Amino acid sequence: MHLSNNIHLTYCTNIHAGESWKDIFQSLQEYVLPLKESIAPDNAFAIGLRLPDQASRTLIQPAELDAFKKWLTEHNLYVFTMNGFPYGGFHRQRVKDDVHRPDWTTTERRDYTIRLAQILAELPNVPDTCDKCDAGISTSPLSYRGWYTNPSAHQDAIRKGCLHMAEVVKELVGLSLEKGKVIHIDIEPEPDGSIDHVQDTIELFNKTLIPIVTAYLVDNLSVKHDAAEELARTHIQLCYDVCHFAVMYEEPAAAVKAFKEAGIRIGKIQISAALKADLPTPVESRGPLLQAFQNLSESTYLHQVVARKTNLHANENWAVRQQYPDLSDALPHIFNPDVAEWRTHFHVPLFIKDYGLLQSTQEDIEKVLSIQKSSPFTHHLEIETYTWEVLPAELKINLKDSIEREIKWVLNYLKQ
Repeated sequence: MHLSNNIHLTYCTNIHAGESWKDIFQSLQEYVLPLKESIAPDNAFAIGLRLPDQASRTLIQPAELDAFKKWLTEHNLYVFTMNGFPYGGFHRQRVKDDVHRPDWTTTERRDYTIRLAQILAELPNVPDTCDKCDAGISTSPLSYRGWYTNPSAHQDAIRKGCLHMAEVVKELVGLSLEKGKVIHIDIEPEPDGSIDHVQDTIELFNKTLIPIVTAYLVDNLSVKHDAAEELARTHIQLCYDVCHFAVMYEEPAAAVKAFKEAGIRIGKIQISAALKADLPTPVESRGPLLQAFQNLSESTYLHQVVARKTNLHANENWAVRQQYPDLSDALPHIFNPDVAEWRTHFHVPLFIKDYGLLQSTQEDIEKVLSIQKSSPFTHHLEIETYTWEVLPAELKINLKDSIEREIKWVLNYLKQ
């Protein structure tokens, strides 16, 4: 929904299961329409559309796309952002590191992203009250670091991914000229992705990605270097996932400031919460925490853990922390006396701060939204809590009610 000053809020529909367009559209009818009636009955309501590869191939067909556009218009709905990170199956199956497949080294990822952009360019624009029209597609952090034991091979993969992204940007420039809608790809750093914290994100953007895309545009669009770099920075931005940066102990104010100073634009904030816990001493008293974390270890998603070492403040050098690729890898190490805190990549409802022995990183959301309120740094806000189906039973409430509570929690915080 349009909040003010071209700022828009939605929730990400990756919380709903479904890979076919038929299933995706059914979930929109089942959940989006009653949510709009509850939250914005007289105003335009936005959809954060998760469109997997299979569904995108159906929706791009002219008859399907025209029917969807008509449905959106009839119900006063619009789409300003898509989630193009998960390419394939994302619910009720093992996802884990496969969420990164195919990565940006492949033409499949390139072509899928172009297809999403072609669809997004056709969908209804933001409400007429807005004087600027841009839209975004969040995507993976190029690849998954855990697949590479050889740093040189990982760098080769990054460069290949940057070239594929350059080809996408060329298409986005054409769409912008044709449709009048600026579409940006919003790269989403994630723990153990090719980029996962502030400093390596800045280095990748400014030392590798932007130079490669700029050179490609100079060669293929016959534009000068400065114009090409401006196009690269316009069409390649950052998705600031609050959960992901919180797991990496990144302080929001410092992170937002660093990205701004580096010339990296933030295309979208994904409003999301992780789980954390201080680890007490003596270490023998950590047994109940072990059980609490064990209850979250499940077979669908990656739940990376980052441990903060004793006497290390939360905003100190990330490199001296211990990272584990999943909860199952971390659990045997919970009694390590050199560790004072755990944070795990497990998206939980925004409106709950305490989960028994565990706490959410809700405070990081509040910090990010406070910065956004005082000095807006993006137009796009998207709530993302996709793990509802794998939450422990005691944390679940009715799905529609949970989504509505999250949206209202954000709206209320922004009004404070």
